[in-house]
Amino acid sequence: MSHLIGEFDCKLDAKGRLMVPSGLKKQLPAADAEGLVINRGFEKHLVVYSKAEWDKVTAELAQLNQYEEKNRKFIRYFTRGATELSLDASGRVLLPKSLLEYAGIGAEVVLSCQFNKIEVWAKDAYDAQLDDEPENFSSLAEEVMGKGRRIDG
Repeated sequence: MSHLIGEFDCKLDAKGRLMVPSGLKKQLPAADAEGLVINRGFEKHLVVYSKAEWDKVTAELAQLNQYEEKNRKFIRYFTRGATELSLDASGRVLLPKSLLEYAGIGAEVVLSCQFNKIEVWAKDAYDAQLDDEPENFSSLAEEVMGKGRRIDG
């Protein structure tokens, strides 16, 4: 799968359904047949994976030693609330109410593509996070990416 790209402002309908934007649907050709998987993110947001990507993630989790308590806890917290999503005939997915409540998501959401996944944020939380951008983003880039790597930009 190639990396997903884009940021989409969307609205949920009264039933909690999300219309998958056409620009995103084009990047997820197997979504109609295979579906998607949604779960909790590390911050107060949700994460959507294609079914194939979710299978890769869970295969990686299955390699962890489950006799170690920290591994069991991580697996439990990471997969908590994971739910398969199916697109209806109109290209909508019904987001689970419990996950929407966890992430504080109301009617307005932002879908932010991050490589192999899509983050789903309450619009106000997403905007607040971006308002907290470091004053010197280039210093952060150097700290995270500059460890002997050569990237032109």
